[in-house]
Amino acid sequence: QCGECYRQFNSQNELNMHMQVHRPRNVACPICGEQRFRSGANAVQHVESGYCTGCRGQDNARQQIYEFAQRQSGMQQFLTGTPMLTNGGHYDSIPDFPYQCRECAKSFRQMSQLLQHQDQKHN
Repeated sequence: QCGECYRQFNSQNELNMHMQVHRPRNVACPICGEQRFRSGANAVQHVESGYCTGCRGQDNARQQIYEFAQRQSGMQQFLTGTPMLTNGGHYDSIPDFPYQCRECAKSFRQMSQLLQHQDQKHN
């Protein structure tokens, strides 16, 4: 049962996911600065969606986030570094699953998926 709104849930996982609706919307987008997100994962998801005014287009956003992670020494531990082979036989600049959880080694296509995973499974 939720301690905030008293809604009942069938599992602890469902309750944990629900509790996100009670978080304040005080996280800003690292690109456009819009402050309306409940978590870093939600802010990164906003950029990855391609709708961020500072980084239009999903492919462009994915490239920008990956390059940002490569430049940040604290984030490099989450990069797999395994490039994806393209149809032309050369390597793409972004691996297919570039992000990896250091606690359980699960790999993710998007940074927001890794952040959500860590928040829900290891926090």
